[in-house]
Amino acid sequence: METTIVEHDERMLARLEDDDRVFEVSFDTIEPTDVTLRFVRDGTRVGSIYNDDGTARTMARLTTGRDGTDFIGVEVPKEFVAELLDVASEAGRVPDETALEGYRLRVLRPAR
Repeated sequence: METTIVEHDERMLARLEDDDRVFEVSFDTIEPTDVTLRFVRDGTRVGSIYNDDGTARTMARLTTGRDGTDFIGVEVPKEFVAELLDVASEAGRVPDETALEGYRLRVLRPAR
């Protein structure tokens, strides 16, 4: 699996590529909630990462249609999500660090 998480063209770019999937999103900020991360670009939500019903699966959803109704979904590893959050936080792309810590506790904690 190859990952890229960098500042590019005044935005963050996150990309995950594996034999069976590709996920890529560019965003201005990430807005964490209890169990969801919202990708925001130009004030519009363009996708999210969410925990699939409290299971070990972490899913990414990207809006693909011009009217915002079409989307794709792909499973992304929690390790990728953790790295994405670390880089975005260091770059000042997470407006609410307290919500981010809550998300980390709820979703990225080690399985028991």
